[in-house]
Amino acid sequence: MGNKAKGLLALLGLGALAYWKYKNSSPEDQQAVKDKINTAKDNLNKWGNDFKNKANDVASQVQNKVDEVKTKAEDSLS
Repeated sequence: MGNKAKGLLALLGLGALAYWKYKNSSPEDQQAVKDKINTAKDNLNKWGNDFKNKANDVASQVQNKVDEVKTKAEDSLS
């Protein structure tokens, strides 16, 4: 077996083990896992939105600079 197949098998095994452990845990522990997943999802969404906003800000600044340089070039040609 290649390294990729072994890695996939190991990942599958860990997933099965985690699923089994989750199903056999108490309802309180299951809720704690759900809460952790939801918190991680919320943090990831927040990070993604922050990244998107910063990218849009940078794109806007670049566009403003391009427009400014374009205007200066047009003025110097006139």
